[in-house]
Amino acid sequence: MVIERSRRDFLKQASLLAAASTSILTTARGADSKYDVVADTAFGKVRGVDADGIKIFRGIPYGASTAGKNRFMPPVDPAKWSGVLETREFGHSAPQTEPGARRATSDIAVAAAGLPTEGEDCLVLNIWTPAVNDGKKRPVMFWCHGGGFSSGSGSSPGTDGGNLARRGDVVVVTINHRLNVLGFTYLAEFGGPDFAQSGDVGMLDIVHALKWVRQNIGQFGGDPNTVTIFGQSGGGRKVGTLLGMPSAKGLFHRAIIESGPTISLVEQNQATRVAGELLAKLGLNKSQVRELQTLPVEKIMSAYFAVTRSMNVDQMTMGFSPTVDGKAVPKHPFAPTASDVSSSVPLMLGSTRTELTSGANAEAFSLNEDGLSKRIRDLLGDHASHVIDVYRAANPGATPSDLYFLIASDNRYGAPIMKIAERRAALQKGPVYLYYFRWETPIDGGRLKSPHTIEIPFAFDNIKTNRMTKDSPDAPALADKVSSAWIAFARTGNPNTPKLPPWPAFNPKDRPTMVFNNQSKVENDPLREQRVAMFSAMNLT
Repeated sequence: MVIERSRRDFLKQASLLAAASTSILTTARGADSKYDVVADTAFGKVRGVDADGIKIFRGIPYGASTAGKNRFMPPVDPAKWSGVLETREFGHSAPQTEPGARRATSDIAVAAAGLPTEGEDCLVLNIWTPAVNDGKKRPVMFWCHGGGFSSGSGSSPGTDGGNLARRGDVVVVTINHRLNVLGFTYLAEFGGPDFAQSGDVGMLDIVHALKWVRQNIGQFGGDPNTVTIFGQSGGGRKVGTLLGMPSAKGLFHRAIIESGPTISLVEQNQATRVAGELLAKLGLNKSQVRELQTLPVEKIMSAYFAVTRSMNVDQMTMGFSPTVDGKAVPKHPFAPTASDVSSSVPLMLGSTRTELTSGANAEAFSLNEDGLSKRIRDLLGDHASHVIDVYRAANPGATPSDLYFLIASDNRYGAPIMKIAERRAALQKGPVYLYYFRWETPIDGGRLKSPHTIEIPFAFDNIKTNRMTKDSPDAPALADKVSSAWIAFARTGNPNTPKLPPWPAFNPKDRPTMVFNNQSKVENDPLREQRVAMFSAMNLT
């Protein structure tokens, strides 16, 4: 079923990222005050910890609890506090686990990493900075976590910001926000104006966090006028959605989409249908929307999981993810053209060569020709035979499994990412920089090649603690280049660095693309034949 495959993909992606990292969480060193660091916010003072020169604050509230009367409502500021709030430990991750069921894969990873429990008081952010209150204005790198719109956490050990902050003299921010049913249930048709934006409150949480950054990040050594939003997979989709949200305009100044192609979002009629099923599952009629705010969160979560199964809901396009509501999100981010809301913001984006080797089952690695044909027919229908022929010609010696992973990865990630680059560049406003990640991890006998999430340890300079990179002698040199490019982009809106070949902005005619590998290089339209075939098969005009 679509929902089972879609959710399984998200959970496996989130699990792979967390499981790939050993615990690199830096904890407070007892009660020794010499390691304490205090900073001011508009809501009160916070106390973090100094770890090897990087000041770390975890679980800073940027919004009030989303429980009770705040459930399904746009976020509001936290209450001010007196004294100094301890922010040495991560705050709650958003609710994402099915009550009474075996813990979700992503939640197992969270628990194994020693991360916090889930809860509705989840509007918290984490900061890694070289200094506080020093008057400097460092670029701010604001991370949106992956896991689709249904799972994940900004407290993942794989995205610890310490190394990136140290390497680039930047401020790294990661956040938690509402997900799945609590973040993206469109109730406007039943609840009236009060619930007009309920289908996008998870995205409005992110906007609220960006407003917190604008107001407070100067106290943490950051420049509120040089903010980069970046994210991978679901996090990249969040970045794409933010690019089309009027309320987010001006709150960020560069954007990076890593393997997160959000061309289209959920339409209102479909979102309303899913919301109606949720109410029915809870035994409520359409006039009882307010009762959703008083129900135990466990009951709502149970109903959500039941609806996704019974309705076969793909949470990218069919519900419980951002809705084009005409207000918070006025139109699709990149369909039929790129949104012009934040069109002057420089954009960097890309994908990896074999995204879908991440979490694939054993059968996918041992396909014969019949197995390949069946899988690609399921994806592309009558276009399957032609697409297989094109990919086989472009990849001599590829096995049926190799071809499957290349085709399926381009179908789900690569082709939509290239189309976003094309549509964004067509606006002729902010520059666009396209990349393609080909570096292959040596783990598991090399069969994963370039899986989903592989660029994250390179971008965050966390290769020494990631199982996909830590034993590779080639990884440090590439991490130096990749993280430098991400930092350069955050600082200037241009990823060029002397450590890489010159990287021109993308244009639809030449399609220059930075191909990251041990020997990185820029190629014009490096996947031309495959791209043309896939665009045609997917009707990406």
